[in-house]
Amino acid sequence: MLVRKIARAAVLALGALLPLVAVTAPSATAAESQALVRTLYYDTSQAQEFVADWDKAAENWNKSVANVKLAKKGPGTPTNIRIYADNGWPRAMPTSLGNGTVYMGRQAVQQGHYRPRITTHEIGHILGLPDRRTGLCTDLMSGSSAPATCKNDLPNAAEKAEVDRKFRGTRAAADLRTASYSGTECYVY
Repeated sequence: MLVRKIARAAVLALGALLPLVAVTAPSATAAESQALVRTLYYDTSQAQEFVADWDKAAENWNKSVANVKLAKKGPGTPTNIRIYADNGWPRAMPTSLGNGTVYMGRQAVQQGHYRPRITTHEIGHILGLPDRRTGLCTDLMSGSSAPATCKNDLPNAAEKAEVDRKFRGTRAAADLRTASYSGTECYVY
């Protein structure tokens, strides 16, 4: 009987105190939020006449997503994305999330495809997006299935959200190996 009275009194006391306790999730400071942005460095030293197009692709992604940023490789910085130009078709070969090699093939340019769309699309593969081949100009990852006249070089809302989701919580120096990257994929524009 005494135990019941003590238990009841404890429950009543806790019930009375509970509204006075504020429970909040810890909030990240601006510095902590910035630390969670992963920076990927791209190297355009072999991009030949397409350097400005790759810089535009980096700008497009930087203004579209929050959890990953692209920066041009400088002296002493690592290289996450190697960029080349050749006479073939544009393609990307991711090795892990945020790492890989991309080619700006001149064939697509000769067929009239918009250069900034091609480069932004290929970087999308390095950021973890697959080809979707919807044929829609509004879908960046539809690639060459959209008409050659398509000038949209920005990811749509779903593509932005998917990249931000993939890079959420990763630290700048992280080299994330995921099961979806076997190192053998090659995406062609």
